[in-house]
Amino acid sequence: MTAKELLILGGTSEASVLARAVIARFGETLNLTTSLAGRTQRPSSLPGRIRIGGFGGAAGLAAYLTEHGVDRLIDATHPFAARISTAARLACEEARVPRLLLLRPPWRRHPFDRWIEVDSMAAAAEIVGRFGRRAFLTVGAGEVSCFATPAGVHFLVRLIDPPKRPLPLRSYEVVVGRGPFALAEERHRLKRHAIDVLVCKASGGAATEAKILAARELGLPVIMVQRPPPEPGDAVETVEAAVDWLAREHPFPRVERVS
Repeated sequence: MTAKELLILGGTSEASVLARAVIARFGETLNLTTSLAGRTQRPSSLPGRIRIGGFGGAAGLAAYLTEHGVDRLIDATHPFAARISTAARLACEEARVPRLLLLRPPWRRHPFDRWIEVDSMAAAAEIVGRFGRRAFLTVGAGEVSCFATPAGVHFLVRLIDPPKRPLPLRSYEVVVGRGPFALAEERHRLKRHAIDVLVCKASGGAATEAKILAARELGLPVIMVQRPPPEPGDAVETVEAAVDWLAREHPFPRVERVS
């Protein structure tokens, strides 16, 4: 039997876990490719094939799906990666490839949280100076430039990779780190740097939730940029449900393992 082709649009911790779970479940009956945007210098080690770089929009992705005989696609990209998710939907419709969204569960607001929810990065930058003078900025390297204008605010910027050039901020320092982060670690960081406001995306998930919990404990305001709405289509919130979707809706042969 010819092995089936699965393409995971990855770059998230959930996509990494999914890749391992898929190989464990389906083994050699499936050829797995994980596509990464290439925004981080040292991507995590993954099973199967790795593809790095863009596709050239929906048309380019549709051509890739057809050329490589992709049987299924799982979109496990970041909740804010709206452009690639839209391209994936359009490409799968054109190439008639079944598609699943693996959606990261959102954070749930606690009564003690002091969230200021805004609908754009520009809106967050406009108001940050009203809530603090020392901001912990965790919005990703691609969004830092939105905060070039605010005066009187010192930013502690967390990035996955060290910046290759100075950031376009008036006053800042950089810390480098990749989640998951522990609550004690985040609490210590906020205190040590005298942070009085947190700025982040409503990314959800467990890997970076500790900063939200630490801000709650310390009574800090959190400027939260809301995530875009997900693309329509089949969607699940757990890796286990994604693997079940593959097995149930578009079954691969089960691998019988001998102990």
